[in-house]
Amino acid sequence: MNPELISKMQEISPEEQSYLDGNATVNKELYTSEIKFEIDRNRFLKEGRLITVRLHSRFIDFPAHRHNYIEIMYVCQGTITHYLDGKEVTLQKGDLLLLNQHVQHGVRRAEYEDIGINFIALPEVFDIPLQMLKENNTLAEFLVNTLRQNHPVSHYLVFRLGENQAIENLMENMISSMLNDEQNEDSINQYSMGIVFLYLLRHVDCLTQSSSQSYKDVVVQSTLSYIDTWYKTATLSKIAEDFHQSLSVLSKMIKQTTGFTFQELLQRKRFQKAVMLLVESNLPIEEIAVAVGYENQSYFYRQFKERYGMTPRKYRLEHKNDRTIRI
Repeated sequence: MNPELISKMQEISPEEQSYLDGNATVNKELYTSEIKFEIDRNRFLKEGRLITVRLHSRFIDFPAHRHNYIEIMYVCQGTITHYLDGKEVTLQKGDLLLLNQHVQHGVRRAEYEDIGINFIALPEVFDIPLQMLKENNTLAEFLVNTLRQNHPVSHYLVFRLGENQAIENLMENMISSMLNDEQNEDSINQYSMGIVFLYLLRHVDCLTQSSSQSYKDVVVQSTLSYIDTWYKTATLSKIAEDFHQSLSVLSKMIKQTTGFTFQELLQRKRFQKAVMLLVESNLPIEEIAVAVGYENQSYFYRQFKERYGMTPRKYRLEHKNDRTIRI
């Protein structure tokens, strides 16, 4: 990030100086209620504005609180520790935390080198990003939850992005424009945030924590279901297309979550079906190979013997009346 911008953000504010001078109490004016500890958006957002940025105040612990706005924290330098659902979550440089207005969280004291930016936004600011996203992804689910009124859901996401230059550049542009209070920036920042979300969709392997079922789990469960039904013709590219993911990112998610590659999972399913057909039917072995997705007969025989230590014909003879199928 631009050193001049970092230097500007690192300057000690009057609020922070008061903490350093011994006023160790968070300004109660931040809260609309001492019981609810809900921070009011009107304190930060000018009338008519949908989004702004605020430097995270250092040198003080922030007790558990909620907001009546959406908060997105981006760590520009150092570390910042949050408490989410009773868990301690430390954000590093480049990490991104998304909190909807229903999340209660606390923040541990940050020091001089720890620079975090809070994007403070009304739910309406995400109308454009939501239109830019496809369905069936964790970011769209997060945005939908920000708009729920009848059945609000507490929802947060943590992305460990590290040195992602594209997202850092987008963040830098938004931070610079809002810190300098440039006019007519709401629309530009709405689209910029939408682009940030589109980049995040390409890096869901960096999603490490979530208050709901992780996107990785959703993708892997869908992959397993797809293999279970379409094992004869299943391809990794089909899943990648459905979830708008690159083959490399999708492969990494599947391997990290299951311990197997897509091809290993597919092969396990195909041979599971093959041995069932060997035991429970009288189909010729060549037809069984084709039925489970192997046109290359020699490859099927070779892989079968490597897996089971015998040929398909011998397996059939030894297990014809055996209903226990080996995977």
